[in-house]
Amino acid sequence: MSSNGIKDRVAIVGMSCTPFREHFDRGRDDLLIDAADEVLASVGVTKQDIDAYWLGMAISGSSGIVLASALKLQGKPVTRVENYCATGSEALRQASYAVASGAYDIAMAIGCDKFKDTGFAGTNASLPPNDGTARTLTAAAMYSMILPAYAKKYGVDAAELRLATAKIAEKNHRNGARNPRAQFRKETSAEDICKMAAVAGELSVFDCAGVADGAAAAIVVRSEDAHRYTDKPLFIKGMSVVAGDGSGLVDPNYDFTTFPEVVLAAEDAYLQAGVDDPRTQVAMAEVHDCFTPTELVLMEDLLFAERGTAWKEVLAGTFALDGSLPVNTDGGLKSFGHPVGASGLRMHYECWLQLRGEAPEDRRIANDRKLAVVHNLGGYPGEMVSFVSVLGTELG
Repeated sequence: MSSNGIKDRVAIVGMSCTPFREHFDRGRDDLLIDAADEVLASVGVTKQDIDAYWLGMAISGSSGIVLASALKLQGKPVTRVENYCATGSEALRQASYAVASGAYDIAMAIGCDKFKDTGFAGTNASLPPNDGTARTLTAAAMYSMILPAYAKKYGVDAAELRLATAKIAEKNHRNGARNPRAQFRKETSAEDICKMAAVAGELSVFDCAGVADGAAAAIVVRSEDAHRYTDKPLFIKGMSVVAGDGSGLVDPNYDFTTFPEVVLAAEDAYLQAGVDDPRTQVAMAEVHDCFTPTELVLMEDLLFAERGTAWKEVLAGTFALDGSLPVNTDGGLKSFGHPVGASGLRMHYECWLQLRGEAPEDRRIANDRKLAVVHNLGGYPGEMVSFVSVLGTELG
């Protein structure tokens, strides 16, 4: 699989992100306004200067009218998109391709969801009538199956593998503790996580990301126009989305140790970007750590580690802030929180800060590579949609 892509044709010239919190004092519209005002101010434009808007929203609204009403937009096209937990990235992808096509000169992608004062505890799991083969397990239960499958396939001691996944949570909470916008800012040790009661399989609550309220936004223009708005744009090198067919739910050969949709999306995005060795070419990555075993598998699917070795790389600190390939430097979903419609844009926001040298010093990456990877997924092992993008600071 490959697509022609839009390498170097579109640039991100502004980004914003609200704190992800239990925002009992802020409504959905407040969060949208906060994110929009911040990104508009950073670029030096007004809402009327934006030609078109894409709104990523999972469950907090069902039409572009949500954004048009909150921002009091007059005569503007607003498209609401939803693609499971990859919703925010889908909004950015569609805005970027619209600009690349020449249909618009400047566009905004904005994502938002408001969960915490609704009693909502997870992504929308209501299903239409089906043939009886649809999943019946929770997301945590589905992702917990990775651990015994991985241990069996690669001959890894179960206790050592459990420690490696807990180390992922330890790393992400350490990074999040240094991020004032993160939802959970308390460090915790892998050893303490391993002692916690299990909620699904071997996973404790500290292996699971929590939902939050929040919003994030980006403004994109054609690359040749980028320096009219900022002296440090990020250029889109590759973007890919792959929707699986759900066959993993009934395929007896699917073993939970890889996500085929991620593999395909990564191959496509890397091909577009001209990346042939992400382990050495990429400065940092933001990935979809909805559960700690997810991040473990992603390290291999994204070609950051050889098959069957990601657990060793985690224990060796490869993906830590001071490692050779930092991952989830802002805390990831695990610590930053997960308002579904905003998370993909939040990941791009962290790449924006890191590649521009604007991340706080105590969580700034040390290498000087020029590329970053964002991975955002929605769904479950065997039934998934996956997004991968590659961003860079230089053309060519």
